[in-house]
Amino acid sequence: MKKIVWIVIALVVLIGGVYLFNYLTLTQPVLKTIDSDSRNSGIGIDLHYKNYIIPNVLVFNLKNVSNDKAVADVFRVLLQTTSALKEKNFETIELAFKGTSKFKLKGSYFKELGKEYETQNPVYTMRTLPENLFDMKGQAAYSEWTGGLLGVLNKQMEDFNDFNKKWYLEELSMRN
Repeated sequence: MKKIVWIVIALVVLIGGVYLFNYLTLTQPVLKTIDSDSRNSGIGIDLHYKNYIIPNVLVFNLKNVSNDKAVADVFRVLLQTTSALKEKNFETIELAFKGTSKFKLKGSYFKELGKEYETQNPVYTMRTLPENLFDMKGQAAYSEWTGGLLGVLNKQMEDFNDFNKKWYLEELSMRN
């Protein structure tokens, strides 16, 4: 009986330690940044390492988005996250909605976004993000467009809107 009690205590400490490590190294630094911007109220995220123990894969899990928030608001939270974690190195970032991973980003691109956050035009980042996305099988999710400026801009924005629909908007609209 004593042995079982000690095993249960050890498991609780181990699991609690894993969650605490994820919170202290990921969630807490990001929440400092996100919570300091009142426009982010109503957007809930959960950050953790893949399966909570694989440190080279970050899961950016969008948990909820209130009805008064626009796509640009969610995108700002993602960019603020890149800025808060710009000193960390990840191989892959998974973009999830309510626990289901939908897209991947390369860690090097995530880091670049974080370093450029203060200086890069967010509309440029918005337009070029989709061509840096991968599906969960590792295939490019969207094309890189070439051609005339207006045509390219139009296609890039179509891809950005499609990405958001597939990431979370379709599921949000089903619940409303």
